[in-house]
Amino acid sequence: MTGYPGFGVLLAQLLDHRDLEAGAFAHRAGVPELELTGVLAGAAPSPLLLRQLGPALGLRDVDVFVFAEAEVPDDLTPLDAAARRWVPYVVRHALGLPPEKRGESSALARSLPRHGCVQSQPFPQVYDPPVGPPGAFLVRMLRYRNLDWIGMARIFLYLTGRYWSAATYGAVGTGRKPLTADLVADFGTVLGIPVRDLAALTGTTLSEEPRDPAPSVAGIVELIWDVRPLTADQVRQVSEAAAAMRSGEGQR
Repeated sequence: MTGYPGFGVLLAQLLDHRDLEAGAFAHRAGVPELELTGVLAGAAPSPLLLRQLGPALGLRDVDVFVFAEAEVPDDLTPLDAAARRWVPYVVRHALGLPPEKRGESSALARSLPRHGCVQSQPFPQVYDPPVGPPGAFLVRMLRYRNLDWIGMARIFLYLTGRYWSAATYGAVGTGRKPLTADLVADFGTVLGIPVRDLAALTGTTLSEEPRDPAPSVAGIVELIWDVRPLTADQVRQVSEAAAAMRSGEGQR
């Protein structure tokens, strides 16, 4: 797959991979079957439909909007672009904690007050990969987790043990570097999406049975998501709290 085939084609590929018929899936999603079959045939999905499809597919709403090449609503975008510099620190410190302590980091993130203003331009346009090639979807999904290319490189290393340079993510997003089975597997780990689903959506052939994410990364995908609606100062606060807990664990 080198160009964008249309959301209906991508959705059909995913349903076929999961051995789901359109009627049964429409019932599960709570959407009119006629509307769903229209989208599968090439009709543009409505924002409401995209939100309804997310839970039924087991995907984040924003990821469905990305795959549909639809404008992402403000309420699904990260609050503060400046917070992206702190997200890798949150991950690094949380990885040094036992799983039960990681839950405390997520609880702290969810407990912090929410600020109502959403930036109208959360991501500098110059860095946004163009839509079209399969890799663009995966990179944009990470962008909506408030990660830039450097943040992606660091977090992929932390969670998968494999290092891909920051420039690699730009190349994947523009289609200059084709997706490989290893890359798709790593994206699956960081996004928290089954690798086989990503392979079906991107047309990637897996060379072997994908491995489950290591138990050591449990809770990290959710933590990355939990800090999206926070300001830079708040994400820094979560990072510092995780670092303090990590230091306390090391002194025991």
